[in-house]
Amino acid sequence: MSCEDCFFARNGLCALNLDEACPTYRPDHPDGLRPPSQMRFVFRQERRRQAAWAFPSAEEQAALHG
Repeated sequence: MSCEDCFFARNGLCALNLDEACPTYRPDHPDGLRPPSQMRFVFRQERRRQAAWAFPSAEEQAALHG
C-alpha cells in the first residue's frame, strides 16, 4: 500500500505530498474507483422472549395508589 498504487495519485487527483499512504488511499483498480469494504451487519438471535420491564397494569396501579 503506497501512493504509487493509489487511485487518486495515478489519476492526478491527489493534492497531498506524502511518502506513505494516507487515510483516503484507494487501490487503483481496472474497474475504477471502488468504495472501501464495510463490516457486515448480522442480526443476532433474539434470546429474550419477555420484556425486561413493563408498565404496571391498571389493577396494579390502582392497588399501589388506591
